[in-house]
Amino acid sequence: MNHTCNMSEELRTYKHHVYAVVYSVILAPGLLSNVLALWVFRVYIKETKKAVVFMMNLAVADLLQVLSLPLRIYYYMNNTWPFGHPLCIICFYLKYVNMYASIYFLVCVSVRRCELIMRPLRYTSSRRKGDFIICACGWLLVCLACLPFPLLRNFTSENTSENSTKLVCFSELPMRPVTTLTACALLIIAELFGFIIPLICVLACTCLTAGSLRRQNTGAITDRGEKQRALRMVLSCAAVFLICFAPYHITMPLDFLAKANALRNCALRDLILRCHPVTLCLASLNCSLDPLMYYFTTHEFWRRLSKTEIPESIAFSRRLSRVTARGEVEDD
Repeated sequence: MNHTCNMSEELRTYKHHVYAVVYSVILAPGLLSNVLALWVFRVYIKETKKAVVFMMNLAVADLLQVLSLPLRIYYYMNNTWPFGHPLCIICFYLKYVNMYASIYFLVCVSVRRCELIMRPLRYTSSRRKGDFIICACGWLLVCLACLPFPLLRNFTSENTSENSTKLVCFSELPMRPVTTLTACALLIIAELFGFIIPLICVLACTCLTAGSLRRQNTGAITDRGEKQRALRMVLSCAAVFLICFAPYHITMPLDFLAKANALRNCALRDLILRCHPVTLCLASLNCSLDPLMYYFTTHEFWRRLSKTEIPESIAFSRRLSRVTARGEVEDD
């Protein structure tokens, strides 16, 4: 006999409040910091080989996620989706595309920085062109792998107590009927290739980079400061994984079991359904944490934002405005 637990309206209200507050908090910093990051990396993409191509794509993934937040905030504050089925599916789909694209490019950044420390002479201009191919393949792979997320959902409406109809969206979209075997297979694939293998790669790069500080390798970078900056970068990637993505991928299968009414204990089910929104918000927090990683671990980033360059551009703008104003006076 199937055991079911009813989802209370109080639980739904709690989830909407959590999402609305967290997304509102990270919207402005995430938008400004990622636009700034793209501006800086555009300048330095030809000057350095330190994984800038991957960091640019990571910033693009974070920026796309941030741009979808206003619609999400509207939905969670108003409890209805008036923007139509296609836009709901697109926003729902982009959430997972951007999350797993961020995971992919964090791995690429870690591997590249580790490689530049261990084998710096192997990186040539042809390898830089290869980075663009790796990024294009990564986007294609992630977009295809995330298709099951929207395809397994139905866009529907719910009848409220006031006899009106409200459209639901995002995680509240009902699941299409699938077999238990299919659901388990999809979960295993998502956990294995979307989190476990990438995490192992990042941790391995961290260990290799840390080990390079203890020994001198023939042909390797001898600058200890450069090695320390590389270690800070891969450590930051590992920290983002553990803070943002580990909690979500721990609760994701539990959330699936809870929503499938596979748990007999209703209190445990309620706890899981309350924890999962928090872990999903932590996964979204990476769009604000990644720019901090760029600033504190990338020499080119803080050099571009240093006071030796920005005042020059401000002074140039002031001189230009004075010349323009003088010309207008003479014309009069």
